[in-house]
Amino acid sequence: MLNPVITEFRPIYQGTIITNSGYDLIISDRILGEGNADSVSFGKLFISNPDLPKRLQLNAQLNSPDQKTFYAPDATGYTDYPFLES
Repeated sequence: MLNPVITEFRPIYQGTIITNSGYDLIISDRILGEGNADSVSFGKLFISNPDLPKRLQLNAQLNSPDQKTFYAPDATGYTDYPFLES
């Protein structure tokens, strides 16, 4: 779902806008295509897919994030997601 706030910034700010709000690839393409932002960052997708750029380039399946491990007191969930096989 598109965060309604993102459409409010472009008319009042002409600098670089980077947005992040749990967007998927389809929504991020829409945001960029409509000119509402210059970049979209992928926090959760990068946590669960340490090789995200390669996966996107190859249109490979993404790992599902395990949200219960986010911001945990240890490295679980940050260091144990699988990479694509070489």
